[in-house]
Amino acid sequence: MMKFSMNSLPTAKLAVVVLSSALIASGCSTINPYTNEEQTSKAATGSIIGAVAGAAIGVASSSKKDRGKGALIGAASGAAVGGGIGYYMDVQEAKLRQQLASTGVSVTRDGDNIVLNMPNEVTFAVDQTELNDGAKNVLNSVALVAKEYNKTQLNVLGYTDSSGSDSYNLRLSQVRAGEVGNYLTTKGVESARVSTRGMGKASPIASNNTAEGRAQNRRVEIVLTPTS
Repeated sequence: MMKFSMNSLPTAKLAVVVLSSALIASGCSTINPYTNEEQTSKAATGSIIGAVAGAAIGVASSSKKDRGKGALIGAASGAAVGGGIGYYMDVQEAKLRQQLASTGVSVTRDGDNIVLNMPNEVTFAVDQTELNDGAKNVLNSVALVAKEYNKTQLNVLGYTDSSGSDSYNLRLSQVRAGEVGNYLTTKGVESARVSTRGMGKASPIASNNTAEGRAQNRRVEIVLTPTS
């Protein structure tokens, strides 16, 4: 009888085994509760990336004899770590979408980051730096979720349109970002988890040549990133 050993697997076949295992372990796909469409879960994506990276490390750190074993051990560890972060951000994203529905704040995903786009009409009056009541209600919901999922950093970025001088816009965006960050800390989010930065007129998301476009560019973004 022929003896089977992982060490006898060619690299290509080993990669297939690793990827298949990662997909099975992470559930492969989920149903998006907002579109009712099937999609590859962030956890599955994280597991695949982690598995590939772990396998590579396992091969590199093992002797020639044990490379197959090292690849599988590394893949298993990488899949667990990658899938864990992806899943943690998945459930946090779902909770934020639930809390912020119909508020005018968009929730988007960028890899393992979650981006909350708060238009100026939701947060501040034109050329003002005092949070309105609607903004406070939104931030109350953000703080509620942030305290529950405390393994994330909240990066608050203020943006303006191109009207006015660069120095004025930078200062205005800094103050607005600071107001949002300070409010989150008053609602129980640890100050060490909150950073603020004014971006001025940088990174417009629409044309500054129209009133509608300038309104879109006046915004505060809260970018939630995993800390572990």
